[in-house]
Amino acid sequence: MCGIVAYVGKKQAYPILITGLQRLAYRGYDSAGIALTNGSLNIYKKKGKVQDLIDYTELVQPEGTVGIGHTRWATHGEPNDINAHPHKSMNGKLAIVHNGIIENYASLKAELVKRGHEFESQTDTEILIHLIEEVQKSENVPLEEAVRLALHSVVGAYAIVVISESEPGKLVAARKSSPLVIGLGKDEYLIASDATPIVEHTKNVIYLNDEEIAVIDLENGLNIKSIDNENISPYIQELELKLEKIEKGGYDHFMLKEIHEQSNTLIECLRGRLSIEKGILMGGFRDVEDRFIHAKRIIMIACGTSWHAALVGEYLFEDLARIPVEVEYASEFRYRNPVIYEDDIVIALSQSGETADTLAAIRLAKQKGATVFGICNVVGSSIARESHAGAYTHAGPEIGVASTKAFTTQLGVLTMMAMKIAVSRNVMSDEEYRAIATELDNMPNLISEAIKSESKIKFIADEFKDVHNFLYLGRGYNFPIALEGALKLKEISYIHAEGYPAAEMKHGPIALIDEQMPVVVMATNESAYEKIVSNIQEVKARKGKIIAITTFADETIREIADYVIQIPETLEPLTPILSVIPLQLLAYHIAVNRDCNVDQPRNLAKSVTVE
Repeated sequence: MCGIVAYVGKKQAYPILITGLQRLAYRGYDSAGIALTNGSLNIYKKKGKVQDLIDYTELVQPEGTVGIGHTRWATHGEPNDINAHPHKSMNGKLAIVHNGIIENYASLKAELVKRGHEFESQTDTEILIHLIEEVQKSENVPLEEAVRLALHSVVGAYAIVVISESEPGKLVAARKSSPLVIGLGKDEYLIASDATPIVEHTKNVIYLNDEEIAVIDLENGLNIKSIDNENISPYIQELELKLEKIEKGGYDHFMLKEIHEQSNTLIECLRGRLSIEKGILMGGFRDVEDRFIHAKRIIMIACGTSWHAALVGEYLFEDLARIPVEVEYASEFRYRNPVIYEDDIVIALSQSGETADTLAAIRLAKQKGATVFGICNVVGSSIARESHAGAYTHAGPEIGVASTKAFTTQLGVLTMMAMKIAVSRNVMSDEEYRAIATELDNMPNLISEAIKSESKIKFIADEFKDVHNFLYLGRGYNFPIALEGALKLKEISYIHAEGYPAAEMKHGPIALIDEQMPVVVMATNESAYEKIVSNIQEVKARKGKIIAITTFADETIREIADYVIQIPETLEPLTPILSVIPLQLLAYHIAVNRDCNVDQPRNLAKSVTVE
């Protein structure tokens, strides 16, 4: 993986491909490359950023109206010029870009070596283009048929686009478990991993489904078939994405913009769904509401930041709706032979809607007969299509690799679902519902108030930018937020950080505390408040530095903490939406002070489409 863009039309492809790769850079990558056909097949690729590729091709001025481009996040083979995509066939007439992993690449390579093939790179992708070449040569078939037949031998995940010197003007694309979207313009077509490179050219798109192959040329237009050679009628959708949503808008980084957008994105998440008088109105929830009401168990599956949102969801569903919840790492769920019953409900959370581990877990749950409810941000994504029902978070495009606004909107959706189920199960009174609904409706204003602490956070970030370790402590609803705060710091500043339930500190982590250890304490809970004060005192007794997240009204902790970041007071089930804001800002400003690449942290990808 990580980013694919392709073009066929009447314009010069190079500037369209380069701009597309820049749009896809948010997904994370370590090399970039393009291939163009213009009488001959020419490939240009370079380790590093898209700008390194631009500098490399500056004097060449690549030409051609058909081309493919790729930003690579290394899986097989280290990041270097040779392993960068596109890869070419042995005869030099075919080129491919590929997201995903070919799991049986070793056996395919061994067979191809027997047939005289020699390889330049360490990648599984090069083996696939050699396989396509071998099929085309042995079967004497057009490019699209060679791709189709070759994919029958492939085990794994793929999104590919192939071009041929011998069949100029043609693109062949295919997908399985890795996203591809086709843009339909006037006398031109674009293909990309997501809609960001397409939106400035056309609003009309087609999302390829698994094991579908698209053949595109200007003369014959678009033709889609299944891998079994059955014709498929494409479903054209109109993009809701707007160009200004994927630009920085005057902010230094996308991450900072997205942190500041959270009051607006929560409004979009709640819009049309939250009514203080009429209850929760969620269209995607209606068809499965009865199953939720009578559920004996809910299983939540997710990865990374979405897993932390699921942990908050566990507190919400058990506390408000009184339904037992288990939270699972999607990456572990499918491999441990989980016990799943037909009356179980599985909630799958993913920002991108393409997370490979979560998709695999969904498929397992469906095989076992469970009802799957998807929560994701990207319209038309694989998880949205594979779930029985679901809800979009409506956070808008999130470009920063470290998730912020997608997280808080996930919490918004989970909160509304818990309230809806609680009322339907008669375990929440009208008065309780109205109190929480009123506070949730006001939450965008409270987020704006929380962001006003940024100047104080900048000062704290400057004080701690050179430390090597952080500890984050939280209780109850704020324990998952401690985990999320630690993850944000690790992701973008490369400082080691750990999150713990505050009471667990004395069961091991307290051994780490000395005058060099900053400890971030989530101290907004009404429940267990005295216990949190005691935890702070335990850290102070060992000379640890306390950074406390408290409410404006708190005076006790303000007197004993070394640094205090204040946020508005709210109802305890809603505190995670607010208390995560200062942790996002703290991680951001520490990373900026350390000159880290905030939007594209090393080794990370926005959409993890491989297992």
